[in-house]
Amino acid sequence: MNRKLICGGGTLAASLFAALPAWAQEAVEAASPIAAATTETVAVAVPNPGNNAWMMTCTLLVLLMILPGLALFYGGLTRSKNMLSTMTQIGSVTALAMLMWVMFGYGLAFGPEGNQFISWGKFFLAGVTPESTAATFTDEVISEYIFIAFQMTFSAITIALVLGSVVERMKFSAVMVFAIVWLLIVYYPIAHMVWEARGVFFAMGALDFAGGTVVHINAGVSALVAAIILGKRRGFPHEAMPPHSLTLTMVGTGLLWVGWFGFNAGSALEANGSAALAMMNTFVATAAGALFWMLAERLGGHKGSALGWCSGVIAGLVAVTPAAGNSGPFGAIILGAVASVICFFCVSKLKPAFGYDDSLDAFGIHGVGGIVGAIGTAIVCAPSLGGPGAEDFSIGGQLVTQVLAVVATIVLSVVGTVIAMFIAKAVTGLRVTPEVEHDGLDIGEHGERAYN
Repeated sequence: MNRKLICGGGTLAASLFAALPAWAQEAVEAASPIAAATTETVAVAVPNPGNNAWMMTCTLLVLLMILPGLALFYGGLTRSKNMLSTMTQIGSVTALAMLMWVMFGYGLAFGPEGNQFISWGKFFLAGVTPESTAATFTDEVISEYIFIAFQMTFSAITIALVLGSVVERMKFSAVMVFAIVWLLIVYYPIAHMVWEARGVFFAMGALDFAGGTVVHINAGVSALVAAIILGKRRGFPHEAMPPHSLTLTMVGTGLLWVGWFGFNAGSALEANGSAALAMMNTFVATAAGALFWMLAERLGGHKGSALGWCSGVIAGLVAVTPAAGNSGPFGAIILGAVASVICFFCVSKLKPAFGYDDSLDAFGIHGVGGIVGAIGTAIVCAPSLGGPGAEDFSIGGQLVTQVLAVVATIVLSVVGTVIAMFIAKAVTGLRVTPEVEHDGLDIGEHGERAYN
């Protein structure tokens, strides 16, 4: 089962050996010259050019998911008077997240020092050079700059996803303050705990191949909390607020699906069989999600819709993210189908019943889909069901681990989002004025119109 073994540069074995006192290193070398030679060889490993090229490509594919993919997907779902505002918020928090990652984020998530909950070091990329490396799942390494850039795009898309619940009413300045605080106290610690070798969830054995907890549950739950604190849009739910351009939303959906191959297959960190499995699962789980959402619409007495197809695609992608390299293809199909139906129910029934205004269903699809995918990974990973788990894999034991990781992520997301929202409120205020909300944030916040 592929789980990231990154220690902020070099390989895990070399890092552990280097951490030993001198007398212990001498004892190891004396007792096991083969092990010492192996450690010495790994320490000077040269990145495989093919893996480097693959990871560069995947990094750019994840950027494609955000810009223009997510920007068009979210922008098309808003009313025309808020199109540019939505896209500008996404673009701006993406740029902000990139700068924060190279200054603080990488060190807090994957720094050379730390504990189960956070790391530190390598702030402002101190000590990182073109020759420094980061470990993969095997004895291969990739250039550390590439790993930094790849993980940087994950942090950027996660904060961008949160914005889907607060569009059309949140100040641009508040969005930026919220993003700074949220990345610092929510995203970086959770990324460390799940994906870094010392992290508490990693040590528990939690499976999250490409971001079910770190990205989707984290973003979806935070989106719900932010929407509740911010309050409903004026006129919601009595005033009709249909998407202004499903054409753009479908274009964005296609770009998200293409980019998601970088997201999922790239999380293998090598161009290998695990990446190939993740790629296949990203095809079939997504296809199942799209069709089963439309089927759920039909069974609910409605026509299969373009919006339903788009929503199903995203639900399938979200659900398979933690299982991309931890499932067989038919397990991924089942996971995508089940998650799509559950997300449909949450969006069409749960949201109206509770009355919260999650504008673009960030929680209903990313939060709920992420929970289904993270817990479902414990089932589809089993070798008896075609998964790549070990022969002694225990579904029951892994379920307990997955549930604990999911619950802990939810708690951290809720607490951190409440803190970030109230800090933003104290600094800038959260909502635009009623007049700006009526006229649209394109004009009121940015002085532009998407359409003339």
